[in-house]
Formats: sequence, C-alpha cells, structure tokens
Amino acid sequence: MYTQAEENYLKAIFKIAEREKKSVSTNAVAGFMKTSAASATDMLQRLSEKKMVTYEKYKGVFLTPLGNRIAIQLVRKHRLWEVFLADKLKFAWHQVHDLAEMLEHIDSEELINRLDEFLQYPKFDPHGDPIPNAEGKFTLRSQWSVAELPAGSSGVLIGVKEHDTDFLEYLNDLKIRLGTQIKVVQKVSYDQSFRILTDGRFDHLISKQVAGNLLVKKV
Repeated sequence: MYTQAEENYLKAIFKIAEREKKSVSTNAVAGFMKTSAASATDMLQRLSEKKMVTYEKYKGVFLTPLGNRIAIQLVRKHRLWEVFLADKLKFAWHQVHDLAEMLEHIDSEELINRLDEFLQYPKFDPHGDPIPNAEGKFTLRSQWSVAELPAGSSGVLIGVKEHDTDFLEYLNDLKIRLGTQIKVVQKVSYDQSFRILTDGRFDHLISKQVAGNLLVKKV
C-alpha cells in the first residue's frame, strides 16, 4: 500500500514531467509540493526504494512503470471527481480542485469505474485537462495558447494551464470560461499585452502571462 503523501508526490512528478517534457528536479518537486528540498529528497529516496521512481542526485527523478501507473490513476480519479463536483453538484471551476484532492485518495476501483460510467465517460475535466480512461489512455487534441495566435485570429477556449483559484476567479470576473470565443484584436508591442474580444462583445486587455495560460481551439 502507498501513503497519501507518497501518492501526492507521484502525481506531482507526473504533472511536472507532463508540463516540462524532461526529467524532474528535486527543487521542482519541492516547489510543487511547497516543502523543502531536504524533505523532497527524503521522499524521493523512499519512493525509489519502493521501485516507484528512479532517482539520482543531481540528475533528477523519473517515474517507473509502477509509479507512472499509480500517478495516472490518481489523475483519473481527481479529474473525474472534478467533473462530478462541477456538473452534478454545481461547484464553480475554482472550487473543485481542493475537494478533488481529498476525494482522489479513496481507494476503490469499483467506485471510480461507476463514477466514470455515471458521468458518461467524460474526456476532459472542468479546466479542460484530459481524463485518462481505465486503461490509462488520454484523449489528445490540437490546442494553442492565445499568446500564440496572430492578431485578427480567433479561438474557442477549451482549457487553462493555470488552476490557481485567484487566476480562475480573475477569469470569472472577465466572464471567460470554457466555450468562450476569444479574438485577438491587438498585440501591444510596448508591454507584450493582448487586447482581446470575448464572445464578440467584451473588450479586455490581458497580460502576456494570462494569454499564455488560455488554451483555445482555432476557429
């Protein structure tokens, strides 16, 4: 069996590797987990002893097939619970993450399979992240950040890179959510900000960082 802390570390390593596409450093893990490098090192050594990661000092950490399988199942449970909380219990998208963090550790394969069936096998969570199926396979799709779009082009919001509560509440204030149509009106050379038009009527000026966190399907 694995402790909740061990599971959290495995999921953290998976998500960092997914984002950065390279080996994961101890400092990156410590930063993600909001702990010290020494504490992260201790946990990585423990996970290595349990054959869930391969870890070499100064070279980073990789998930083993066992660690990867555990991490993917945690991601699956987390994202399915987010769908349930948002779609069935009507929680807002900035509220579901912390609740799903607790629910993902319920150790019942039958429960999560029934939840998947009840939700009619969703492919993406409320933030637009792909949900792996029971075999651990993700649904992939083409997507671009708003920062990559040339002026005059448009896309429909299908995901966000950042799940921070403050960021999602900021998007709520701008009435930006999944399904919102975003047109890049202007890229401001002075500060690299973006003037956008949402749903054909709301004019906003957003930073380059915000534009980079908005993922769209081109239209």
